[in-house]
Amino acid sequence: MTRETIFLLGGKEFATLRASQVMERDVRCFGPEAGWEAMAEAMTKGNFGSVPVVDDGGRFLGMVTEEALLSCILEGKELQAVRASQIMTDSATVTEEDGVVEIARLLRENNLIRVPVVTEDGRVIGVVARRDLIFAYLRATDTPPKWL
Repeated sequence: MTRETIFLLGGKEFATLRASQVMERDVRCFGPEAGWEAMAEAMTKGNFGSVPVVDDGGRFLGMVTEEALLSCILEGKELQAVRASQIMTDSATVTEEDGVVEIARLLRENNLIRVPVVTEDGRVIGVVARRDLIFAYLRATDTPPKWL
C-alpha cells in the first residue's frame, strides 16, 4: 500500500484531504495494444477492478474494467485478439489537488469505482478508489494517540 493516509494518526478533518494524500501511487497501466489476458491477470492478482490505458508518454487514454473483460467472454470474442484500445472506456480524471469530497461525489455520480489521478499534461500518477476514500476517512477521523 503506497498511500500517505497509512501514516495519518487521526485528528484530521476528512474534507481537507486531497487526492495526493489518498491515492494509490503504485498503479499498473497498460498500453493500447495490451492483450485481454494480461489485463485480466493484473486485475485478478492485484485485486482491483480496472486499469488505466496510457500512451507511450504515460498520458491517460481510457480505462479497461472488469465489466469490459467479462463482456468479451459473454460475447464469445476471441480473447487472444482483444486489445485494450478496443474495450477501454472514457473515464473522468482528477488531479492531485482535488479534494476527497469532490472525488467521492464524482465517483458516486458517475457510478465509478476508481478514478485516475493525472498531471497537468495528462500523465497517470495514481488512482483513487472508493475504498481509498473510506480508508482515509477512518484514518483521518480516528482519535489520535494520547502521546501526541
